[in-house]
Amino acid sequence: LDAPLGELLPDFASGPLAPIQVASLLTHQAGLMDHRPYYMPLSRAAPERRGALLTEFLRREIPQCPPGRRTRYSDIGFMLMERIVARLAGAPLDRYLAASVYGPLGLADLFFPGMNRGGRPAAAFAATERCPWRGQVLRGRVHDENAYVMGGVAGQAGLFGTARAVGGLLAHLLAVYQGAETASPLARDTLRRFLQRPAGAPRALGFDAPAGRESSAGRYFSGETVGHLGFTGTSFWMDAARGAIVVLLTNRVHPSRANGLIRRFRPEIHDRVMKMVAKGGELMYRSIL
Repeated sequence: LDAPLGELLPDFASGPLAPIQVASLLTHQAGLMDHRPYYMPLSRAAPERRGALLTEFLRREIPQCPPGRRTRYSDIGFMLMERIVARLAGAPLDRYLAASVYGPLGLADLFFPGMNRGGRPAAAFAATERCPWRGQVLRGRVHDENAYVMGGVAGQAGLFGTARAVGGLLAHLLAVYQGAETASPLARDTLRRFLQRPAGAPRALGFDAPAGRESSAGRYFSGETVGHLGFTGTSFWMDAARGAIVVLLTNRVHPSRANGLIRRFRPEIHDRVMKMVAKGGELMYRSIL
């Protein structure tokens, strides 16, 4: 986590990104921009050239502020994380995760479908946006344009799954975290470091955490909560203190990203679920799933 980017990726050994540490990327405190429309020039290049071009675009990024000064969600940081994982693992991100995590845990419905929908029919996927750039309603294709031009597998987007599969992964993480599961591809000490948000920090390593006010998690998740929000309307929140996990997968961008009603819906559904859990309604909730 303390290793600098320039040490892990030779292409970044010099330049302004070289000293950025892995921990800063994972907590979105690297000082990087949130997003760049790389897909526009990349889409005009042959697919086999896009990887090298994206590397060059990333190398040219200049941090907006020194690492650790502020938290700003950054797709660019997780594009870099994908490259770190792939180099250390010696395999592309999707293959590494399938072989090392999702496969061993029996999570066949958590996967990167890439550009062929993972061999599944289009009807197996919820439609997302009517994309003006691609000229079609997206179904079984990654919504993020930068991930799309890179073949549908990226650090910031491209993962698909069912609510049951996402919940299954989170239940496993929680069991390992609590010491109830010892047969895991994930080391407990490492996992605890990722799931425990440092005091006063707005995010944990690789995870979001509820904001103090007007959080999408609502009002009842404890301080031992981590989660993630997806642009298309997906989310999860996991409360380690209460043993509660809520997975919400919607296609709120269908047919347009102009729909912002999920900002009101998310906290309301989370409050209702957590009230039910507080009243001993865990069994009823599980039966609904």
